[in-house]
Amino acid sequence: MCIRDSINAEYGILKKSQKMADVPANAPSHCPGTSSEQAGKADSCAGCPNQSACQTAPKGPDPDIPKIRERLADVKNKVLVLSGKGGVGKSTFSAQLSLALSSRDKQVGLMDIDICGPSIPQIMGVEDEQIHRSNIGWSPVYVNDNLGIMSVGFMLSNQDEAVIWRGPKKNGLIKQFLRDVDWGELDFLVVDTPPGTSDEHLSIAQYLGAAGVDGAIIITTPQEISLLDVRKEINFCKKVKIPVIGVVENMSGFVCPKCTKETQIFFPSTGGAEKMANEMGVPFLGRIPIDPKLARACDEGWNYFSQFPDAPGAKALNSCIDKVLDFIRLHSKDSSE
Repeated sequence: MCIRDSINAEYGILKKSQKMADVPANAPSHCPGTSSEQAGKADSCAGCPNQSACQTAPKGPDPDIPKIRERLADVKNKVLVLSGKGGVGKSTFSAQLSLALSSRDKQVGLMDIDICGPSIPQIMGVEDEQIHRSNIGWSPVYVNDNLGIMSVGFMLSNQDEAVIWRGPKKNGLIKQFLRDVDWGELDFLVVDTPPGTSDEHLSIAQYLGAAGVDGAIIITTPQEISLLDVRKEINFCKKVKIPVIGVVENMSGFVCPKCTKETQIFFPSTGGAEKMANEMGVPFLGRIPIDPKLARACDEGWNYFSQFPDAPGAKALNSCIDKVLDFIRLHSKDSSE
């Protein structure tokens, strides 16, 4: 059986312990979670088919947390890329951030936990690759010598196949990416997340929080309909104590390549991301214009920076990434003093 088939088999029928992780799929609303001291005892547990099992199950910290901490001990910096709204360019930014860091001679890992919409393999031009497993864990797929990626996209026999999983199953895979992937020594682990503030975000916050996370970069577009959800994302970070590295305004204007006139395709009716970031008390990293070359690079799996180093989008991305590195250097210095 190939690695793809064995992984599909493993996640086609989850182990009982994984099904019971945190909140069972068949639990009622307001379930306190299986690890809670109130598991099986709370009013919301009445009538739940898992009530008896929850009452007798062992409580306490997740036993895999120490394993995750040990596996990521050689990862210097861990960065989440979040968005409140889908379709704002979060995966595009995650990929370009990883490519830019690798071009600066950093050892980089890119983990795609957008389980239902894994686009990183396509963006990086490695969608036909497969995951390999050895006695030391799963091996990332390498784009180049110092950039490895991991995604559920490598597990699909057909790229058009829908991933229809409930929360516990998604959480089990995220845990396995962190616990079992042999990342080796990394300068940066970039985590591309799905939009919103759902199970995947809670899981990655819990698991990476134990291993130490440097912060989150939040991607938005200029219009208020996107900013509405970004405010929720910032509040989520504050609640789970993840530092906000900053906000990036993507698709911020379009510069005509012929007349050089700039047009606001997505009009910032309430002042855009910079005004919102100032109001929320978080850094603003910059604006990235709409660039058809970047869109094509993602579709074709090209390296945007090497193909179009002088493009306005490439310069804007590098400016944002410089500020990300400044934030991490500053806060790493603060934590060591």
